[in-house]
Amino acid sequence: MRGTTVDELAAQHDAILTLRGGSLTEVDHVVVASVVPQLTAAYQRLAERYLGRAAVVVGPGVRTGMPLLIDNPHELGADRLVNAVAAYRRYGGPCVVVDFGTATTLDVVSAAGEYMGGVIAPGIETSLDALTSRAARLMKVDLLPPPRCIGRSTVESMQSGLVIGAAAMVDGLVARIEGELGVPPVVVATGGLAPLVTPLSAEIELHDPLLTLQGLRTVHELNTQAPPASRPRGGRR
Repeated sequence: MRGTTVDELAAQHDAILTLRGGSLTEVDHVVVASVVPQLTAAYQRLAERYLGRAAVVVGPGVRTGMPLLIDNPHELGADRLVNAVAAYRRYGGPCVVVDFGTATTLDVVSAAGEYMGGVIAPGIETSLDALTSRAARLMKVDLLPPPRCIGRSTVESMQSGLVIGAAAMVDGLVARIEGELGVPPVVVATGGLAPLVTPLSAEIELHDPLLTLQGLRTVHELNTQAPPASRPRGGRR
């Protein structure tokens, strides 16, 4: 995807939309949250070339409605920010978003809707890749919940460490976050591997697979809706 040209990107999305009974020409707006600069630039060019308008790119200068209480807001990944925005809008605060992707991230929002910071840990698949590439006698295993924590084979032992271990890590981190907040947060899971881990976690309350898309929509609306027209002074009301 990183080396994909704008025309190739447009053709791919048009093909996907065609399968759903639509086409790229029916798209009115584009909003982008990417941590890959090349892809961000490609989607910006796609919007300008094929839609005749600029894309909304989540990043510095874009309205999100959420104050960022971190040392360097420029370091915050766009996906983590839109997750936090969506979670607060949908579930209130304080809340914690657990995103199971390439990295497992926990993002914390205060009761007042402020982004407070979070945690970044290796994702489950990332951990599996690292484990099998560095340990000669360990093989790739299916990411499935094992029947028990105490594995009775190498496969079960790896699944326990990867899957149950991910749930235990999240539970431990949420407990520490709650200790710092002083009140229990709402804990929401999202990301591709969330369905695998959520049933094993004692702290995760909700699974919202569309959370990131909801956040993108919210940010787009905040940055494209026209402000209400001001009343002329001295006129009739």
